Amino acid sequence: MAQSDTVTRILDTAEVLFAERGFAETSLRTITSKARVNLAAVNYHFGSKKALIQAVFARYLDPFSLRFHEALDTLGERYGNEEIPLEVLLETMASTVLSVPAERNSLKVFMRLLGLAYSQAQGHLRRYIQQQYGDVFTRFVELVRRATPGLPDAERFWRLHFMLGTVIFTLSGLDALRDIAAKEYDEQVSVRDLIRRLRPVVVSAMNAPLPPALEETPHAHAPTG
Repeated sequence: MAQSDTVTRILDTAEVLFAERGFAETSLRTITSKARVNLAAVNYHFGSKKALIQAVFARYLDPFSLRFHEALDTLGERYGNEEIPLEVLLETMASTVLSVPAERNSLKVFMRLLGLAYSQAQGHLRRYIQQQYGDVFTRFVELVRRATPGLPDAERFWRLHFMLGTVIFTLSGLDALRDIAAKEYDEQVSVRDLIRRLRPVVVSAMNAPLPPALEETPHAHAPTG
């Protein structure tokens, strides 16, 4: 039990510090000081800072991956050979994110961490996520591809990442956005309220017309006979 408590304390402390300061800016000594453990405990349980970063993500992504696979299985049974609508896929992903067991401020903290994973030089983390959880994301992207047959693959890639950026910005800045909504518009907003408002925006973005340059590309490269 003591070992489990130590691991939990290290992970709790590390995820908050990483989210607040960044990966490179947070030293193991800072983490051990805040967690009230010695450096040997971190080395014993995790082996390295990279492994600790990966373990922080695994606490969210392990349950998310399992539940998302199950949710996609359910959709597959419901729709059979029919195409699953894009809005249903996005709603399912959002619902799964919100269903992951939450500790204090976990959704906000995780979204900040996810943003840092893309904005900071953490190649090992992106490789880890791809290796450990790539199957569920590949499955989701394939379903999105079927739901958006008019999009070139490269354009779909960009739009998915634009969508991800929108979600990360919105949920990682949740406190500030709630404060603005309360003061400026007298609205009390829950996370689920935000998801409901966000859904039509990202669905419309995914279904937006192609930029003119992309529309013209196939004609520009068409064979001339």
